[in-house]
Amino acid sequence: MELTGTDFLSGLMAIILLDLVLAGDNAIVIAMAARSLPKALQKQAVFWGSFGAIAIRLLLTAVVVHLLELPGLMLAGGLLLLPIAWKLLLQNDDAKHEISASKSFWGALRTIIVADALMGMDNVLAIAGASKGHLGLVMLGLLISVPLVVWGSTMILKLIERFPIIIYLGAAAIAWTAAHMIASDHLISGWFDAHDWAAYGLQVLLVVSLCSGGWLMQRCRRRITSC
Repeated sequence: MELTGTDFLSGLMAIILLDLVLAGDNAIVIAMAARSLPKALQKQAVFWGSFGAIAIRLLLTAVVVHLLELPGLMLAGGLLLLPIAWKLLLQNDDAKHEISASKSFWGALRTIIVADALMGMDNVLAIAGASKGHLGLVMLGLLISVPLVVWGSTMILKLIERFPIIIYLGAAAIAWTAAHMIASDHLISGWFDAHDWAAYGLQVLLVVSLCSGGWLMQRCRRRITSC
């Protein structure tokens, strides 16, 4: 699939933003799995574990990109992204990650790769949708963003904690991608093509609804906590 320069750039920025925002749990998994190793082995486990996780994620994303061409799957994928965006807005900072630390290099390596593959399905689905079917765009976006996650995960988590707006931008990007996937599905794309405003209207509706709903829910939580 050929993309124009604007579409390619916007898709690339969306993939990088999605991967950075959704990678918080994955960064924690990597740190926890390797925390019992000697310092020298920790760096090696993080590097090779991340390398293996990247390879698996590229493979899974390539499969999902092709599967999304089947009628109905873009629609299903878009709908599945909506609760992911909602969960991102309402995530609990005190949530526990039940990942045991491994005392051996290979044990830590296995834990990192398997846990990242299982927890990274939200990334895979969101990135596949944002790529608009362009596998080269997926590979470029992951090659740019994954090193940032691996070597800058602590900084990313601190930035997200300090600037909560990043979470809302990520959720908005997921909602925008979900709307694009829904409107592009072969089962209903004919109707959206006949109504030019509908696809943009759906994108705006999902972004505004999710972000405002998440903000209101967080505000209610803070009021209940303070009482």
